Amino acid sequence: MSRIANNPVSIPKGVEVSLSGKSLSVKGGKGALDLDIHELVEISQDEDALKFAAVNSSKESHALSGTFRALVSNMVTGVSEGFTRELQLIGVGYRAQAQGRVLNLSLGFSHPVEYQVPEGIDIETPSQTSIIVRGVDKQLVGQVSAEIRAYRPPEPYKGKGVRYANEYVKRKEAKKK
Repeated sequence: MSRIANNPVSIPKGVEVSLSGKSLSVKGGKGALDLDIHELVEISQDEDALKFAAVNSSKESHALSGTFRALVSNMVTGVSEGFTRELQLIGVGYRAQAQGRVLNLSLGFSHPVEYQVPEGIDIETPSQTSIIVRGVDKQLVGQVSAEIRAYRPPEPYKGKGVRYANEYVKRKEAKKK
């Protein structure tokens, strides 16, 4: 049984939640998000809180109620505060530059890499070796960060590559003769 679903999601000031049938929309200062609710999950709205419950006593219904509680909590946090992910480029000649809706990356390949930034995501480069990904959708911010990192993941011998700001890369010792 999911114990996460027992905690209600509190709605901060400035965030508007509308529940109609099996669709939920959340609007705030940073943007708006929509979510279709599964038929095994029941949502009730009080003045400043959303409560989640399983429709029946099946294992799947309890699991989905906790999952949807976490998704709605992330939506409320996203439209009120937003989500941020920071990436660092480590390596000689590795550079990043944001130009409009395109992120230009120089990662040691014979060609520059151009990443098209999807809608709902803002990317800025405060320096040539750091990238900041911002957005209201937690899943989309994480996906964009993972796609940028996948161009050149950190390698274990010298540590070169694109890594998350707080990522630890376990280093290996070089081969000995």
